[in-house]
Parts: sequence; structure tokens; C-alpha cells
Amino acid sequence: MNFPKVGVIGAGQLARMMAVPANDLGIDLTVFTSSAQDSAAQIVNYVIGDYHDVNAVLAFAKNCDVLTFEHELVPQSVIKAVESSGVKVYPKSESFAFSQDKIVMRKKIAEIGLPNPTWQEYSGGASEISFPLIAKLPTGGYDGRGVFKVNNQSELDELASSNGKLLLEELLPFDYEISVMVARSPHNQAASWPATLTIQSDGICTMTVTPIPNISQALAAQVQSAALEIASAIDLVGVQAVEMFIVGEKFYINELALRPHNSGHWSIEGSHTSQFEQHLRAILDLPLGDTSMTTKFAVMGNIIGAAKTDMYRPYLHLMARTPQLKFHQYRKEVRPGRKIGHVTLCGDNVLELQQEVRHAIDYLNGAIDE
Repeated sequence: MNFPKVGVIGAGQLARMMAVPANDLGIDLTVFTSSAQDSAAQIVNYVIGDYHDVNAVLAFAKNCDVLTFEHELVPQSVIKAVESSGVKVYPKSESFAFSQDKIVMRKKIAEIGLPNPTWQEYSGGASEISFPLIAKLPTGGYDGRGVFKVNNQSELDELASSNGKLLLEELLPFDYEISVMVARSPHNQAASWPATLTIQSDGICTMTVTPIPNISQALAAQVQSAALEIASAIDLVGVQAVEMFIVGEKFYINELALRPHNSGHWSIEGSHTSQFEQHLRAILDLPLGDTSMTTKFAVMGNIIGAAKTDMYRPYLHLMARTPQLKFHQYRKEVRPGRKIGHVTLCGDNVLELQQEVRHAIDYLNGAIDE
């Protein structure tokens, strides 16, 4: 039997990190990208093209056994055209819609009977939700983009006039944000990882802690069960992040991402099976791997671009200071506010792990120099 060929639409860091387990498994991974300088295109085979161009994507897909994605921006019409051509596409177009359109997602979560924040579809007029509220663009937003805090009706009117249809949500007084990573295969095998605490700054995740310190066993079980329920309800194939708000002992679904996700990066070192290997297993309908942790705690910190551009020289200090620290450089152009890499540290003392990871990311981006 020949090893399968997997095509990935997109060539950012998620595709780059997928390349490592693909290589280990002997899987031929090729990315479809707009530039040979993109993160994954630097290390694997690539094809240059525009993911909006249905003919270009069809030509790419015909040389693949399975097509998958590392972002949600591919039009539904393009995905459906590939499915009609006979190539396996995972996640399927019907499933992928739940991470592409937040209004479609909200309706599905309500149908399943899981807790949503109070929400409404908005195209103008008076809001049914009290101010201040959260307004979201239904499509295209990520890392805080397309999400707005709206304080009054005039601000809402201005936002709607320039953006059209919006999703409005109540401004929840949440205690913290979490993510639960799950995977599911075509023959309905499913698995989940321990829930992850996600720490945000200006809408961008800066650090994750897994498992969530001090979460009750009951709530930890509930959020994992809910994530698995969503995976089954939307017929997921692949890996998915279910982002949630926690208020006391209650949870509310925030967003879905049907792909490997920033909140699952810790699994490369902290789990027996990383989210990237698991995604490949799932889309190829292989038995899923063990998602249990290899350590008591895993802390991941995102390296956010700033003025400092030399990401190699800091190794001298950081490797000497913390030999257990693991580095993942995406080899992306350093720009302010952009995720250009991450570090992970595993161990038993969660506070010390967080302190060391914070030191590392501050040193890498130039916030500190010692």
C-alpha cells in the first residue's frame, strides 16, 4: 500500500507543525500557498495558488488523497467543488461552516442544547441586548479581529453601517477563558485532551496552562463532554478547538475552530499524541492516539512580534537559564502583534513554569534584556 498524500490549504505555522508528524508517519504532505516564503512552504513541498480560485484548488486537490485546512477562509463554494470532484475533504464543507460563520455556529449550539451567551443576529435597529455588548463580524475574524465592544446604540449603528450583518452577544462577566481540544475520525472514534486555560491580551492568546489549575473535577468533565458532544453533532473529522467562557461553575460556548489551534500547541511536548499528529490520524481514518498528558502541567507562551527581530541570539541566555524549555520558531517576518513562535515548558510547579515561560517570551520579544 502506498502512503497517502495529504494536501493542506494554507502554509502558516499550523501546517508547518503538521509537517513533523507527517514526516514521522511517512505521509506526503504538500501545502497550497500564496507565497514560497510562508512558514510551512519553507520546509515542505508546496504549490502556489489562490484559495479563492476554484480551478487552481481543484488542480491541487486532484493530486491528493485527502484535503484539509489550516485556516477557515476558503469559500464554501470551493470546498464543495473539491468534494464533488471525488477527493476526500476533511472537515467536510457542512461541518466547516460552523467555524466559518459564527451565526451558523450559535444556531447549532442552541439546537444541541448547550449554553450560549445571550445573542442575536443584527442588521440594524434597536438591540435586544443591553449595552455594553459584544459585536462580532460573522466571518473572517480571528485573534481579536472582527470583535468589538459596543457601549451604546450610536456606536452600534456606526459599526453596522460599515460592516453590515453582525452577531451581537451579551458581555459576559466571565472568570476566565478555556479551550477544549477534541478529535474525531470518519468511523466516529473520538478523543479529547484535558481542558486548557487560555490567557489573553488585547484579544490575542499569550499563554496557555494545561490542565486548568484549580478547576473542579465536575466542571472539567462537563466541558470535555460538551466538546465531544459538539464534535459528534457537527460530524467533525479532524481536530477542533472549542473555546468557552467560565462563570463560576458554569460554562458558555464562545467559538469553534475546526483545525489545529493555538490552544493545543502544548500537546507537542505535553501529550502522548500532539494535536497535529491526531489531526492527520483523524482525516486518514487511522486509530486515534493517546491524549493523556506526559507531565503534570504544560505551559505554552506565544512569542508576539515587537521591535526585536533576532530570534536566534536569545537562545544563548534562555537555553542556559532553562534547559527544559522547548522552542518553536515559525520563521515568519517579525511584525508587531504577530505570532512568530511559541515556547513550552513542562513540569510539576505551575507557578514556576508560568514565570519561566513569561521570562522567555519577554526576553525573545525584547520587553526585557536580562
